[in-house]
Amino acid sequence: MTAPKPGQAIWCEQGWLNGAVEDGIRLEVDDAGTVTSATPGTMPQPGDLQLSGVTFPAAANAHSHAFHRVLRGRTHAGGRGSFWTWREQMYEAAGTLTPELYEQLATAVFAEMVVAGFTSVAEFHYVHHRPDGTPYGGEHSEEHAMERALARAAVATGIRLTLLDTCYLAGGFDTPLNTGQQRFGDADAAAWLERLASLRNALANEFDPAQVSVGAALHSVRGVPEADLAMIAAHLPADLPLHIHLSEQPAENEACLQATGLTPTMLLHRHGLISRRLSAVHATHLTEEDIAVLGAAGATVVMCPTTEADLADGIGPAAALRAAGARIALGTDQHAVVDPFLEMRALEYGERLASGERGRFTPGDLHQAASGAGTHVQGRPDPGLAPGNVCDLMSVAPHSLRTAGSRPGQLALTATAADVHTVVVGGRALARNGRHGSLGDPGVLLGAAIAAVDTAGATTFEGIPHP
Repeated sequence: MTAPKPGQAIWCEQGWLNGAVEDGIRLEVDDAGTVTSATPGTMPQPGDLQLSGVTFPAAANAHSHAFHRVLRGRTHAGGRGSFWTWREQMYEAAGTLTPELYEQLATAVFAEMVVAGFTSVAEFHYVHHRPDGTPYGGEHSEEHAMERALARAAVATGIRLTLLDTCYLAGGFDTPLNTGQQRFGDADAAAWLERLASLRNALANEFDPAQVSVGAALHSVRGVPEADLAMIAAHLPADLPLHIHLSEQPAENEACLQATGLTPTMLLHRHGLISRRLSAVHATHLTEEDIAVLGAAGATVVMCPTTEADLADGIGPAAALRAAGARIALGTDQHAVVDPFLEMRALEYGERLASGERGRFTPGDLHQAASGAGTHVQGRPDPGLAPGNVCDLMSVAPHSLRTAGSRPGQLALTATAADVHTVVVGGRALARNGRHGSLGDPGVLLGAAIAAVDTAGATTFEGIPHP
């Protein structure tokens, strides 16, 4: 695969620059992979990496659970079920993972993301320990074995990984972790904070921070008791991004109200956890007060529209949140699909269905949600073509069966990942025409990884009832 040498230039036939599509943009890229100049109206020069079609800032996946990919196409027995029955199948899948299996699976999943146009991912990670809850480390395994497996997978695929180490202490309000959740948990918030500090140190010593960094996550208000929320608010390092699943299901809201007298948002607000660094994932079922509080703080809401549709979660108040001051980012969550364009369209279509109005999010808004907002929640610089951006790009074919006739600036509403023909990371072409430059066809990798998980003990995931 052809790649520019560090410091060389990239020429884009057309490209998204300063909110519009320009012709013939030539990018100068420094040794660190940052755009230093962008000149439209040019012709390519010898040695330039030439990108045909329309080039956009690469997508940033703001919410991922890599191991959920094994559930795709396996959770629809009888055509029914709920989020809660799906969750039991997810726990069963988590129970099969070893560090070796997880590295193989995550490598395949991250490769699928790269060829689709994602160059960074916020991995909401809670499969920390052995299935019985005992930590990795000691004579027979390395410390932080599952986390290191994810980091190695990121390096192998070239995707930028923000590993969101997740605090998961309870199975619900006043409910301990159940058997299937033991490997997710730590003894308490103090133990999680100690392990988080150790993990940050270990990965910083082993990996380039431009490739692998560490953030923090709270699984949910039902997964972290209120006393532990208070300790985390007081002691979590201020430089870390913080993510949480928030109000994905009405049942979560009802349980929180019964246990605390507050909605999940207001419980976090009580402890000072609603801020600009917070990313609230899903935020589907919010009150007007919740929306106002999230907006006033400048928090980010990470919506995962294809997952929320697949799990019948509902349609979140995206436009109302944006109007209140919140930022909207996009994630693929359980990977029912891995396609930034389908997430963009699902965001806008959800708003259209809920409001009866078109154009709630412009194509520019959608690209921002899919790219810059996603890197913001990872604490990373924006991707794109403008000087100062990281040179992470995705080039789209404008004359495919899906895109033929589309205005270049409206490809967010017609293209799919199948139209992404070249993906550039840090100024280097990493994928072309659905194939990863060094790993080949992600479909082959996924098939082998999922078969290995099945062999290790996963069942066919046919409708396990919620207890």
